[in-house]
Amino acid sequence: MTARIDHGGRLSKARGDHPLAPEPWLDLSTGINPQAGRWRRAPVRALARLPDPSDLKALEAAAARAFGAPADRVVAVPGAEAGLRLLAGRLGVRRVAIASPTYGSHADAWRLAGAEVAEVARDKLFETDAELRIIVNPNNPDGAVTRGGDLVAMAGDGWLLIDESFVEVEPSASASPFAGDRTIMLRSFGKFYGLPGVRLGFIVAPLELSNALRAWIGDWPVSADAIAMGQAAYADAAWAERTRARLVADAGRLDQLLTAAGLDVVGGTSLFRLARCEAAARRAWRLGEEGVLVRIFAHDPNLIRFGLPARRDWRRLQLALERSR
Repeated sequence: MTARIDHGGRLSKARGDHPLAPEPWLDLSTGINPQAGRWRRAPVRALARLPDPSDLKALEAAAARAFGAPADRVVAVPGAEAGLRLLAGRLGVRRVAIASPTYGSHADAWRLAGAEVAEVARDKLFETDAELRIIVNPNNPDGAVTRGGDLVAMAGDGWLLIDESFVEVEPSASASPFAGDRTIMLRSFGKFYGLPGVRLGFIVAPLELSNALRAWIGDWPVSADAIAMGQAAYADAAWAERTRARLVADAGRLDQLLTAAGLDVVGGTSLFRLARCEAAARRAWRLGEEGVLVRIFAHDPNLIRFGLPARRDWRRLQLALERSR
């Protein structure tokens, strides 16, 4: 038996590990909103030409209004993952401290870029002498949250990179209103809006750096679909408010299911829940036999993470949890 300790969403490997699992799979390995917004894709005529720079600017302006950030500091990229790797290749720092445990791509990206990486406890991050400090806020996988203004104040004169990929569920935690000239933020579109395949994210950075990022990535960093759907989604504040309320209710419902199945919920956000159980890899494997894909973690063999199921899948998850005990 082998267990997966990597990024979520890799269904092909799960199918290989569990060839007799029922289809379709219930993928709870990523913290993605299972009820995506229904904004129109780009028209065919837009797909038949390169995106116009004015449309890209309109997208960045719509995102900036939603973030509470200046539009000239918001740079569209093909996903937050691409954004963090772009920064690692271009920022030019050599000593990096990362508040850990957290999303593993940060350490991976900076090590690949040749930096010396120290993974430190969240409450020790600002005690380091690193050139760049990185914190995921809210954190993945435990959901730990620190007020954005407090993070900026603690950073002093060094570079601070705040990954806010899940901050849409708790927008008051964003550092956007407080960001200084050494603060960088990553924002994800796909997680909260339920459209990860659109591949859209943003880097919010000081003006000099944001201008350099635009020069590095060129004139067409994201697709016409990303531009059209992103503009519509960020303008739809009513949908966002309804969705936040629904996610809170669904997270509470998931907590009840997990607790009833013998798991101890220890953290998370309203998009995912982190639980503790003995031998989480064994539990995850048994769930895989039921066609349910979840996340486990290398840093703690007793942690297991669940995303939210879609409306039609609650009963299936309940049965799978019961059978996996």
